[in-house]
Amino acid sequence: MTTFELIYEQVKSIPRGKVATYGQIALLAGNYRWSQVVGYALHVNPDPESIPCHRVVKKDGSLSAAFLFGGIKRQRELLEGEGVIFLDDGKVNMEKSRML
Repeated sequence: MTTFELIYEQVKSIPRGKVATYGQIALLAGNYRWSQVVGYALHVNPDPESIPCHRVVKKDGSLSAAFLFGGIKRQRELLEGEGVIFLDDGKVNMEKSRML
């Protein structure tokens, strides 16, 4: 399995209504140093319908300005549609919405 395939498998495992950080996905895929690789893999996501890259956020709960599939506003809409809770500052409530 390639690095990207390992990353995509972990992203697919994020439950609806939950988020994971780039670092969490990197660790689960096999190398905690792959956070930037995770970002690049999601940037070239070949199947956004099956690989829910919108569920991956920064460690502080902020959304990525680099979200390709409709921008930051669309990422938030998708997450809110799944029940992810946001704080007043626009960040995901990691205490309530984090996968692990």
